[in-house]
Amino acid sequence: MAAISLSKVEETAPALVSLYKTAGVSLAKHGLNGQRAAVYLVVDYSGSMRPYFRDGSVQALADRVLGLSAHLDDDGTVPVVFFSTDVDAVADIALADHQGRIERIVAGLGHMGKTSYHLAMDAVIDHYLDSGSPDPALVVFQTDGGPISKLAAERYLCKAARLPLFWQFIGFGDPDSKQFDFLRRLDELAVPGRRVVDNAGFFHAGSDPGRVSDGQLYDRLVGEFPKWLVAARAQGIVA
Repeated sequence: MAAISLSKVEETAPALVSLYKTAGVSLAKHGLNGQRAAVYLVVDYSGSMRPYFRDGSVQALADRVLGLSAHLDDDGTVPVVFFSTDVDAVADIALADHQGRIERIVAGLGHMGKTSYHLAMDAVIDHYLDSGSPDPALVVFQTDGGPISKLAAERYLCKAARLPLFWQFIGFGDPDSKQFDFLRRLDELAVPGRRVVDNAGFFHAGSDPGRVSDGQLYDRLVGEFPKWLVAARAQGIVA
């Protein structure tokens, strides 16, 4: 059973009903019916991301993640971390107030800096630990390039492997760009040599993320989550 019912979504966020239904199909396909999880969205606010904010790609991703979250978490909100050189903002996007929410948050932010993954990861970890959630977390981490400190990002991912957090990275931009080589390597870090479980996935949404169908996006967002849950439970990371 979904954390939030279809009727509740119809009442509070009718524009998300189709996404909610499609997310439910993907979750069932991957054996995640009834699974509970906190859901986070991390958004790259570096200068090169400007076109994706302008064309609505970031808002569209936020809506899709919210539609997914309604099945996994009953609070109707997704914490969103905006990052560039530093953490630019930690805010929420909610079912009842999702339309144009990204634009409203960004309007209050300052300079679009560079790309520093580990600070955003740290903000998610702090938020999750402070929340006291008994459930594992699925973190959708969007970026259009590699971090300014690859070593720091790698260290954070390896340390975070002992926490009930799964990091699903999603790339925006040219799939052939060398900018994404680091994320591909991060996805393949040795287990158990570097980290106790494989706690991350990566897929590329291309230069026009809106062209990725809702069903395909959801399949990619949750595709590796069940395997991680099994491994994390075996290690006592997830109850």
